[in-house]
Amino acid sequence: MKKKASLLMLFSVVFMDMIGFGFIIPLIPDYIARFGGAPALSGLLAAVYALGQFFAAPIVGRLSDTYGRKPLLLFSIGGTFLSLLLLAFSRNLLLVFAARLLDGLTGGNITVAQSYIVDITDEKNRARGLGLIGMAFGFGFILGPLFGGLLSTFGLAVPAFVAAGIAFINLIFISFLLEESLTEERKKQVDVRPRKALSLRVLINTLRREGTGTVLLMTLFYSFAFVLFESMFTVFVADRLGLDSRSRGLLLAYVGLLVALVQGGLVGPLVKKFDERRLAAVSVVIAALSMLLYAFSASLLYLMIVLIPLSIASGIVSTLLRTLLTKSVPHEQAGGTLGLSSSAESLNRVLAPMAGSALFASLGAWSPGVLAGILLLITGSIGWKKLIQEDCLAKDGPMCEDVA
Repeated sequence: MKKKASLLMLFSVVFMDMIGFGFIIPLIPDYIARFGGAPALSGLLAAVYALGQFFAAPIVGRLSDTYGRKPLLLFSIGGTFLSLLLLAFSRNLLLVFAARLLDGLTGGNITVAQSYIVDITDEKNRARGLGLIGMAFGFGFILGPLFGGLLSTFGLAVPAFVAAGIAFINLIFISFLLEESLTEERKKQVDVRPRKALSLRVLINTLRREGTGTVLLMTLFYSFAFVLFESMFTVFVADRLGLDSRSRGLLLAYVGLLVALVQGGLVGPLVKKFDERRLAAVSVVIAALSMLLYAFSASLLYLMIVLIPLSIASGIVSTLLRTLLTKSVPHEQAGGTLGLSSSAESLNRVLAPMAGSALFASLGAWSPGVLAGILLLITGSIGWKKLIQEDCLAKDGPMCEDVA
């Protein structure tokens, strides 16, 4: 019962945090326009937030391995609270950029929440626990932009103030209701030597590590492909299908709901019935084929049908890659490894939209989806040829017989 209560508490924390985060996303162009900036600065503002997470996420993850999950959750959400207040009181673009950078630098709370799940679940139930966090993430991100848009009718600063209030409530919940999950014995096992957020040497060494390296490589390809898809989605449907902002918003909610339901309710039963490695590899291939079909959408009905397998497969893959990554390292290194993955994914959130914009402008609306589909096919190939093979070599079981 105690673990169940902690899971529900963590679900609430992540859910409210993502609602607050989602409040701001649709308003970024409005902040740029309010202070006379060029529309292209909207992408740069998003990149500033991602760069902050790129440098900070692995540090926050490792600190949580050393000092505990609860203090770092308080630090992370406290930084979000301050950044939202700064955004609400901003009177020029410099303060707006500073607010988003601060939020990025202190925004490792999802990494810490995932590490908390690792602490309180065993390997058998870990995928279900991480899927629950993914569900909170998805639902929060669905509702956040919706309510943010509605609140903006009362003033541009109102959503930021409300989001800050949500962050403050989260701080109270964590302070008084959430117990620490990392035991003192496990804290002592952690390597406390200072490390850089991410260096080429650290990344290469991790990629060379058997098991961990394969999952991390899959994560890098997968995250780039889906950030490419997500960042160009609204532009694609507007250009290809002529959909207005209301229709685009409903489509995003449709996709987000599918993913959240998969992560919260379907992943658990699936991993009990199928091998996690094969399930991940097959799901990536399904996502790849769906992505290629999506790239040539010709009608709204066609698009909605294609988005069903794409959303389901992506919900499964994103949860299983995190699960497999934590299982590939010693327990006390889970926070640092997840932080490294999050940092690399944050870099993709800077690079992928830039690549998508260049492809869209030079080749057409279909090209970002095609590239994303190709990258997912590569990801599936890596999973099938290397991830399953590594498991076979370790277990020397009958699964090896049909692995190329």
